[in-house]
Amino acid sequence: MKKIIYLLLIVTAFNTSCKKSSTDGGTETQTPQQPSTDLPAGAKDGVAFINNGTSAIVTLFAPGKTSVSLIGEFNDWSATAAAMKKTADGNTWWIQIDNLNPNTEYAYQFFIDGKLKVADPYSEKILDPDNDKFISASVYPNLKSYPTGKTTGNVSVMQANQPVYNWKNNNFARPDKNNLVIYEMLIRDFTTEHSYASTLTKLDYLVNMGINAIELMPVNEFEGNLSWGYNPSFYFAADKYYGTKTALQNFIDECHGKGIAVILDMVLNHSFGQSPMVQMYFDGAKPTANNPWFNVDAKHPFNVGYDFNHENAATKKFSKDVMKFWMQQYKIDGFRFDLSKGFTQTQSTDDAVFRKYDAGRVATWKDYNSYIKSIDPNNFYVILEHFAEESEEKVLAEDGMMLWNNLNYNMNEATMGWLGSSDFSYGFYAKHGFSKADGLITYIESHDEERLNFKNITYGNASGNYTINGNLATSLKRQEMAAAFLFATPGPKMVWQFGELGYDVNIDFNGRTGEKPIKWEYLNEPNRKALYDVYAKLIKLKRNNSIFNATNSTYNLTSGIKYIKLTDASNTVIVVGNFDVVSQNANIDFGASGNWIDAFGGSINLTSNTYNATLAPGEYHVFSKVALK
Repeated sequence: MKKIIYLLLIVTAFNTSCKKSSTDGGTETQTPQQPSTDLPAGAKDGVAFINNGTSAIVTLFAPGKTSVSLIGEFNDWSATAAAMKKTADGNTWWIQIDNLNPNTEYAYQFFIDGKLKVADPYSEKILDPDNDKFISASVYPNLKSYPTGKTTGNVSVMQANQPVYNWKNNNFARPDKNNLVIYEMLIRDFTTEHSYASTLTKLDYLVNMGINAIELMPVNEFEGNLSWGYNPSFYFAADKYYGTKTALQNFIDECHGKGIAVILDMVLNHSFGQSPMVQMYFDGAKPTANNPWFNVDAKHPFNVGYDFNHENAATKKFSKDVMKFWMQQYKIDGFRFDLSKGFTQTQSTDDAVFRKYDAGRVATWKDYNSYIKSIDPNNFYVILEHFAEESEEKVLAEDGMMLWNNLNYNMNEATMGWLGSSDFSYGFYAKHGFSKADGLITYIESHDEERLNFKNITYGNASGNYTINGNLATSLKRQEMAAAFLFATPGPKMVWQFGELGYDVNIDFNGRTGEKPIKWEYLNEPNRKALYDVYAKLIKLKRNNSIFNATNSTYNLTSGIKYIKLTDASNTVIVVGNFDVVSQNANIDFGASGNWIDAFGGSINLTSNTYNATLAPGEYHVFSKVALK
């Protein structure tokens, strides 16, 4: 009986504690307080270390998922040991892991809905079960082993006390846009060791050439090792095939020490199947409709992989996080955004529609450009591979962005001696409707284009004893002439690696994106070394003489005899060349009589304003009224 009374008293006390007196004497039920699932202080996307690195808060943005667990070396890959909490909005999962050693690298993954294992989209290091074994210790020393037998798929790595790089060159001044001479580089095919460290041994070669920026083809984690990098899977992790994070930081630092800016090729139009953001919302063939980042089907005909939707809030946030990370962690000087025209939600099936003015795409790029400038307003380069309607490119240029400008086809027709389509006047910014030259980055070769000298030697024209086809010396001399016209065109310029040596291996050798022969022996060939020296001379002239950014220019680039005339208050420069395969007469108004100096030696004396001379095929000159520096 005493036990019954005691139990009744406990129940009464409990009921009383769950009631609250109201002013009218009534009562209302009070719901017991639930544990908070709000993100704790210090949390961020991915991993945030706290407590001096002995604890980590790990988060994953995964709306609509039923369950997520954190599995890894800290819990012997147990799917039940570390169930993650879900925030009240249902979008983000998180957990705190304790008792970590700050100096230890821990491999981990997310286990989603009891069936899918994925790496962390924000991870700064990825272990690949298939490709890591082909990375040499000389490129990436002491690479952590993949946890074979414990899990499958790509694995993330976290470490509180990562190696810290101490920057030496903290006062680097970026070159003015107009004087920018970019060297586009694929680390894989630049040195046989394909590493940042081995590339640094060639830095003086580039310094002596005169370039002041290197544009690295994508170096964030991509699928496989032997890639151009346009198949990205993880955006915060540097691909290990080229070296460690600190090796990349050191590469950038050393470039800055030599006066060279570093621009990263960034691929945010699409991602590939190893991406956890693709895998988390995927039906086996394509992204599902509830994917926060990707379109179910690509919106444009040039897409590869899976197409990002840049009008989704989640994609905008992720993209900005990627940009900010590389800008701050690596102190880069610019981005070249691959397939920037693809940042659209307007459906198209051909380029005629794809390239039309797209207000949504313009708004997206203005938003990204504004964000980038808010982080780094100091002449940070935002470069777009756009090729859209001129009216759209003009708006983007006026907002401070720079647009790729491809002269490959027309210039190559000229160097081959086929004059019908050899007008390369599209290199002039006014032809695009631009008000300034600094928004147009003109090039005659890029990773995407056939090498000029391959086509010269294979398909070049001939007349009598003058032959381009099969004649290395002649074809290289025509490359010199092309370079003279390229660098005389006002505005920033880009050179594709080894173009300055007349690289002539077919772009489709070993497959379009396959490894290409690395030809440093070219430097031992006098005609190729002469081409390099001409590039160095022309780049020096461009950078040292403001007239090469003159706003007053005239030209005739439609016939065999082509010329460009630049005029400013202090000087006049005229570049003239014969792109025909027979001798042609040049008749050009120089604007003044008297002595004219050829930058490549010698001079002429005009008795009138008109230059009248017969030029042999392939002959070119860079004349100026006042000697160039």
